[in-house]
Amino acid sequence: MRSGGHQGAKLVDVARRAEVSTGTVSNVLNHPDRVREDTRARVELAIAELGFVRGGATSEYADHWRRNGFATWLFTPAVSGWYPRKAPQEARPVPILGEPWPGIPARGRGASQRAEACWLPIAKGLTPHGLRHTHRTMMEDLGTEKVLMDERMGHIDGSISARYAHVTPGMRKRLLLGLTEQWEGALNVRLEMCATSPVRLLDSLLKARQAGLS
Repeated sequence: MRSGGHQGAKLVDVARRAEVSTGTVSNVLNHPDRVREDTRARVELAIAELGFVRGGATSEYADHWRRNGFATWLFTPAVSGWYPRKAPQEARPVPILGEPWPGIPARGRGASQRAEACWLPIAKGLTPHGLRHTHRTMMEDLGTEKVLMDERMGHIDGSISARYAHVTPGMRKRLLLGLTEQWEGALNVRLEMCATSPVRLLDSLLKARQAGLS
C-alpha cells in the first residue's frame, strides 16, 4: 500500500544523506552496476535509514515495510560473513581490517587485497523474516495479546472482533517486562561463560549487568 504523493523522504534527501548526487542515487536504483561498490553501499544505507520508497511514501498500515538494501548489504553479510551474489558481482567474503577490534569492513577498490581477515558467521541461515517469526513466537510464549502482536508485526486483522480490540498501556508494560526478563536472562548466561567481551558494547552491557547483580 502506498500513498499517491511523496510525503516521506525524497531522492534529494537520500543524496544529501549519502553525500552523492541525485544522479548517483538514480543509478543505484536503476543501474547499480554503474556505481562503485562502496558508493552503492553508502546510498543503499541512506535509503534504508530514511525509509525512501520510489514512487511515494509507504503507508503506515502496509503489511511489510520496503527493505531496500538492508538485508543484502548489512544483515546478510553480518550473519554469514559473505556479501550475497548480486549481478554483476559474485558472492564473496566480507573483507575485514583487523583494527580497530573486532574489525571493520574494508571498502573501495582493492578491498580484498587490503583485508586482513573475514567476518565469521553469526548464525547460518538467519534472515530478517526469520527474526520476525522468532519475535512472534517469543510474544506468544509471554501471553501477549493478539492486538499488540499484530501492531508490532505490522499486520492488519480485518475481522470484526479486531475492530473492538485496542492496545493498552498495560499490555505494553507486560510485554516490556517479559522481554526485559528474557534479555537479562540471556546476559546472565553470557556472564557465566565469560564476564568480559572484546566487543565494546557487549563488554559494557556485561559489566553493567554484573554490577547490578552484585
